[in-house]
Amino acid sequence: MEKIGIAGIILIILNTIISYKGFKNSAFLRKYAFQIDEILVHKDYKRMITSGFLHVNWIHFGFNMASLYFFSYCIESTVGIFSFLLIYFGSLIGGNLLALFIHRKHGDYSAVGASGAISGVILGAVALFKNMEVGLLFTTFGIPGWLYGLVFIIISIYGIKSQNNSIGHEAHLGGGIIGLLIAIALVPGVTAQNPIPIILVFVPSLIFLSIIFIKPDFLAVKKLLSEKPEGLLDVDDRYNIDKVTKEEELNALLDKIHNKGIHRLSKIEKERLEELSK
Repeated sequence: MEKIGIAGIILIILNTIISYKGFKNSAFLRKYAFQIDEILVHKDYKRMITSGFLHVNWIHFGFNMASLYFFSYCIESTVGIFSFLLIYFGSLIGGNLLALFIHRKHGDYSAVGASGAISGVILGAVALFKNMEVGLLFTTFGIPGWLYGLVFIIISIYGIKSQNNSIGHEAHLGGGIIGLLIAIALVPGVTAQNPIPIILVFVPSLIFLSIIFIKPDFLAVKKLLSEKPEGLLDVDDRYNIDKVTKEEELNALLDKIHNKGIHRLSKIEKERLEELSK
């Protein structure tokens, strides 16, 4: 039977409680999800962390928590609780930062899930343990850690470039690379003991990340040409549009109060008035 450490147990409990609340309350989910404009325009930076404890459904939740269960203990028992948490949260933030950069002009882009953090834990383990094998789900077979890492990176890079599904490949790649780098920083000797998986994962990732930072248009795909122009506005443009929209909405509510009295506002309108007045 697999073991699990204290940090792993706490993270699974927190993910369970917060994800369950998100399943039951869509407003709660929207309030704490990773959402580009809420982060870049409204400076709601807490979403960089809170989104990692929310999930779309029980299947999404189950896969992430199963991965955390299988991989967390080997790292936690080797580097300690604090260092394990550093890998986990560093990977979560790193994955979201890459998603933030890639989707910075897509204001309505939204995502939830612990996948970035989990990816960092998995690739951190692949880097730390030379003869590690990754078991294939529902089978007794496993593949070498270096091969898993290489396939993981290839799939993530292809997913980011093609943008043909709703999977957060950016968070996977960003989180995975940060997890690997933190693990190496914590145990520097692994670069000499376990060079193959580290090279196979890091080198193609570094090349790809260098390309998208130097030439952002590399990620442009045909389907983006059919999006509304607003989807390609920069942060300042979206901030100004949002500000004007809110001012118009507030003025409309104030006009209604002036003409009909505040008692004629609905409960939703009163809540919106309070929100806009902050």
